[in-house]
Amino acid sequence: MVASRDERRLSTAEAAARLGVKPATLYAYVSRGLLGRERSSDGRTSTFDPAEIDRLARPGRARRGRRPATDLVVPSALTAIDQGQPWYRGVAVTDLAATRTFEEVAEWLWTGRFPAPAGPGGLAPWRAPEAALDAGRRAQAALPATALPLERIRVIAAALAAGDELRLELRPAAVTAAARSLIAGLVDCLPPGRTSGVSAGAGSIAGRLWGGLSTLDPEPGLVGVLDAALVLLADHELAASTVAARVAASVRADPYAVVSAGLATVSGTLHGGASLGIEALLDEVDRPERAATVVGARLRRGERLRGFGHRLYPDGDPRAGFLLARLRATAAGSPRMAVVDALLEATTRRGLPEPNVDLALAALAHVTAMTRGAAEAIFAVARTAGWIAHALEEYDRNTPIRPRAVYTGPAPGS
Repeated sequence: MVASRDERRLSTAEAAARLGVKPATLYAYVSRGLLGRERSSDGRTSTFDPAEIDRLARPGRARRGRRPATDLVVPSALTAIDQGQPWYRGVAVTDLAATRTFEEVAEWLWTGRFPAPAGPGGLAPWRAPEAALDAGRRAQAALPATALPLERIRVIAAALAAGDELRLELRPAAVTAAARSLIAGLVDCLPPGRTSGVSAGAGSIAGRLWGGLSTLDPEPGLVGVLDAALVLLADHELAASTVAARVAASVRADPYAVVSAGLATVSGTLHGGASLGIEALLDEVDRPERAATVVGARLRRGERLRGFGHRLYPDGDPRAGFLLARLRATAAGSPRMAVVDALLEATTRRGLPEPNVDLALAALAHVTAMTRGAAEAIFAVARTAGWIAHALEEYDRNTPIRPRAVYTGPAPGS
């Protein structure tokens, strides 16, 4: 009898045993594109090509897959990218964004539990100590008036760290307490974008972040969209900034230093900083009837239009779809939303890929009249929760991350 295709392939347990790794590590290889898999005929398990497993297991070639730029593989129980979307600890991120607040989702990432309500009004607001807030405000106030929100956040993080003498206490409860204070401080130390702001330490993180980024008074529905954005961006597996944060945590850097490593990396134009150019594009469009003209002019100049397509989501970034749908429902009739929709219509006609979450964040900042650079600041505040979650895993693992280079220079001694 001829063996079936699935029988000729390796099961998850067999493939992991041949590589000498845990099944979680095997699936980490899959998620980073280092290893292919196929669903078995029953649709419930995965099978693996023995030749591909043997190639990975070959001495000198471990972890050197089809895309060497993603060689680093780290087991993690936090975020899976599967079935076309991210999952936080097994729960679809879009479900979390529809039903949970940012604070609840941060606690879910950190502890694997949703927090119990603290009282009739819900969870107690996260707060930073007054001395820390004073230091953070004075530090960012020394920056030029033209400084972007993310630049201010990086300075605030350093000031908050200097005032926490217990920051090297790395037990989980101490780290999560520091994280709540840190995120609250990052938000509350931003200069208020409007005069009638929410007082520091009062209300949700989304509501307080609104006060530091928008000149408009908060509209509950749009603050809810901002909160959903924070949930959607809280983690994304081993993105570049998360790798930086995990490396810092793996050598026992304190939570503030971990976040500072992530903030430095997220500012890159191929990462969280991508939204800055999209904000400029939306400002240039200005009116719906100008969308096709502006897009056409940029394409003729050979400029890349950021905010479209994502290599992990060939069928469309579900975070962008969710956020744009919420934004349309909440800001129906808004002239600024009409600009966003006109831009998307123009790019669709030209065959561009589906919008990604960077465009959705820039759209949120545009519709809510936020200050320049607001979208990347939202990204950074959200991702701080994920960086802390990854730090907690590294503190528990207690093993430095030390990648090895594939040397390509002259032969030693030549």
